Amino acid sequence: MSDVFIVGAGIHPFGRTQGRSGLQQGVFAVRQALASAGLAWEDIQFAFGGSDAAGNADTMVSELGPTGLQFINVANGCATGGSALFGAYSAIRSGEFDLGLAVGFDKHPRGAFNPDPEDWGLPRWYGETGLMLTTQFFAMKIQRYMALYGISADSLARVAEKAFENGALADHAWRRTPVDRETIANSQMISDPLTKYMFCSPGEGGVALILASEKRAREIGGLSVRVRAAAVRSRPRTSLEVFAPMVEIGEIGSATQIASRAAFDMAGVGPEDIDIAQLQDTESGAEIMHMAENGFCADGDQEQWLREGRTRLRGSLPVNTDGGCLACGEPIGASGLRQVYENVMQLSRKAGARQVSGSPRLAYSHVYGAPGVSGVTIMEA
Repeated sequence: MSDVFIVGAGIHPFGRTQGRSGLQQGVFAVRQALASAGLAWEDIQFAFGGSDAAGNADTMVSELGPTGLQFINVANGCATGGSALFGAYSAIRSGEFDLGLAVGFDKHPRGAFNPDPEDWGLPRWYGETGLMLTTQFFAMKIQRYMALYGISADSLARVAEKAFENGALADHAWRRTPVDRETIANSQMISDPLTKYMFCSPGEGGVALILASEKRAREIGGLSVRVRAAAVRSRPRTSLEVFAPMVEIGEIGSATQIASRAAFDMAGVGPEDIDIAQLQDTESGAEIMHMAENGFCADGDQEQWLREGRTRLRGSLPVNTDGGCLACGEPIGASGLRQVYENVMQLSRKAGARQVSGSPRLAYSHVYGAPGVSGVTIMEA
């Protein structure tokens, strides 16, 4: 099996872009990625990509060129980007292809995500009780977690404060103005305990990554970040989160826990070896819970970690260094790949003012998509 490398990366700025469709933002990112690798669209052998609200990714060929390449559409909720990357990684690792694309893009209207539960195979009462309205669902999850493990509302504000500080340093971020902790804590309450600055916003954006076999990566030269592991897992029978938030039984754990373990096993490393991490943060509580779910700390230890600044840019484990979903917004198809893009920039020491200290060697990305799919990628400089 071939080692797999990321040899090109492109991004369309996140936020709101009038006059440009979500698909066009994806095309913009693909062209940027091709240019960064010195490649032409005709060189690409296959693609995996998707969006939630901006059309099928394969229709990008109308603008990029109908070359006849194999193009697989991906739809896995917020895990769409991570799943597209997994597909591209697997296709090259198998030896079937030498050069391929993972792409994600989206363009959402203003307002909270509130899908029809029946579209997800869930009963009507699930939506009628508010569980499909993401603000309420997220709030109930973190309320229970805070009660179980002693997490304070101040920790929620610290996560958001860090996000906006980091986002102010990222050219591709949507929210680029720092917001202090007091303002965050005292802003409008949306769903207790989460205030308006603690939620991400549905938005727009596109990301493209070009992956290559080791042989092809050597020929291309330039940018080259090794993908040590890529794993995607759905919820096991012991995880009932989609029907009852945060209710889990047995020892198998959640989709995130089993995806994380699989990726660490594949890479031959542990949480203690990771230098930088991008974790799903659709709201402040998600980042806190995912710190533990991905094995970086014990449940409840996040309170001390955040007080001591361990997850800040100069901390021992910088988390969401470009501001995450809180600062960049959440275009569903693009978010998981934005995390990987950010890690590529950090490992290549091209992150500018937000570059973490030292020389990061291993980077971790985690994305979680309802109703229970998680993707994890580990990369090496």
